[in-house]
Amino acid sequence: MKRLLITLLKIGISVALLTYLVHDALGPLETLQAQEKDWGMMALGTLLCFVAVVICNLRWYLLVRALDLPFRMRDAFRLGFLGYMLNFFSLGSVGGDLFKAIFIAREQPGRRAEAVATVVIDRLVGLYALFLVASAAVLITGLASSPVVRIAQISRLTLFGTAIGAVCIALLLIPGFTHGKLSQRLTRIPRVGHILKRLLDSIRIYRRKLWVLVVTGAMSLGVHALSTTGIYLLSRGLPGPDPSLASHFIIVPLAMLAGALPLPLSGLGAMEAVMDYLYQQIPSGVAVAEKSGLFVSFAYRVATILIAIVGFCYYLANRAMVRKVVAESEQAEEGADDATPAASSQADSPDTLVGAK
Repeated sequence: MKRLLITLLKIGISVALLTYLVHDALGPLETLQAQEKDWGMMALGTLLCFVAVVICNLRWYLLVRALDLPFRMRDAFRLGFLGYMLNFFSLGSVGGDLFKAIFIAREQPGRRAEAVATVVIDRLVGLYALFLVASAAVLITGLASSPVVRIAQISRLTLFGTAIGAVCIALLLIPGFTHGKLSQRLTRIPRVGHILKRLLDSIRIYRRKLWVLVVTGAMSLGVHALSTTGIYLLSRGLPGPDPSLASHFIIVPLAMLAGALPLPLSGLGAMEAVMDYLYQQIPSGVAVAEKSGLFVSFAYRVATILIAIVGFCYYLANRAMVRKVVAESEQAEEGADDATPAASSQADSPDTLVGAK
């Protein structure tokens, strides 16, 4: 019951945000509909976003193969696109990461901890790379000193998050930290201890494979560069003036960080709100039309739904198995909520992993 209430609350927040944004944009939307669009430019932007998702799947494949697990590239694409689809079309507790973790663990019965670790590290590498891109944009443009108070606050918070992440990475790479008394205490924290344990287990596994983390980190930077360029091309396809590509490298990473919030449909509503705000506030040298950022974010949502259709095709070919794994994932979510520190110490069971959306 509690899980259902939390899910309904998340959906309510997204719906409320979208309702407000759409209602406020009805006038500009009528004007946009009457103007000509560059469909070729928008198709190219969608293609770049698709390539970014392909690289994400390749990144996960590299992380899995680095541990010498039997895993084919077509498996990475199959599970990767299925997980991508679930991030957008699953209104319940099962996100793409949790689905991938349960699925790959079932296929690696003798090395479940390592299999689950690949999903955890894949998400963390991608998320921290996003912080790096956003922080680089903030430092290059000096937005931390922006006269717009909210922009300065967002920029400083991004820099702070990046710095904290760097400190955490440095600590986690020290063997004594992940095996010491402090790490043991962290794993006994109620409700989040099992998550921290999975993270520490993952770091221990990959500490001897630092070159893999460097390569996958570079791939993640490429993913964010492609996504940002793709969104820029989507904005070029819509009528009216738009911020430069350089401005998009500031706007998009910051909006993507908002989209990383644990809301349904990959942060639906939060990303749109931040994108719309930043389009108006980030200096771009052009007079950006009202609600342009919102319309560009909607165009990006359409592009991601088109990409998710690939995952739906995989779903049609594996419906029975997917439904079974989704059911197991839902049970794992419920079990994670009720897990005690003692139960979460079972290193070879994937059933206590909570997948971030």
